[in-house]
Amino acid sequence: MRPGQIERRTHDYARHGTTSLFAALDTESGELIGQTQRRHRSMEFRSFLDTIEENVPPHLDIHPILDNYGTHKTQLVRDWLAKRPRFHLHFTPTSASWLNLVERWFARLTEKQLRRGVHRSTKELETAIKNFIQHHNKNPKPFVWHKTADQILDSVARFCKRTLDSGH
Repeated sequence: MRPGQIERRTHDYARHGTTSLFAALDTESGELIGQTQRRHRSMEFRSFLDTIEENVPPHLDIHPILDNYGTHKTQLVRDWLAKRPRFHLHFTPTSASWLNLVERWFARLTEKQLRRGVHRSTKELETAIKNFIQHHNKNPKPFVWHKTADQILDSVARFCKRTLDSGH
């Protein structure tokens, strides 16, 4: 890269494996509990719930906000939750995961760590993610909304109206 040169990507990007990042963001402190898993099934999600339970003081209730992925709703997970009344699951509407604040954290991970990275193996990718989480948690900061809910909804309504008016 040189000053003034636009970013380029090759058409033949070679993926050397994938991983799933399970993450729980403390919206008050900005601290993140994260765990990478090679698969994204209910047993991996249940394992992550164990990790959350181990890392959150027992006197606190836990309110995970989740998308509607089927992994979050299996009998294995429901049975686990039935024994832990301090967990209160909240689901975002379908196609509205942007409402989940941890998605903003994922965007930061992508922007700052992953986008231009070259990971020659899944292990390298997982190490980069874990290092980013450790670095982040040394000085976590909560995300702060700068607009009210009404301002955001008004902005969305204006965007939708413009889109409809333009015929797109």
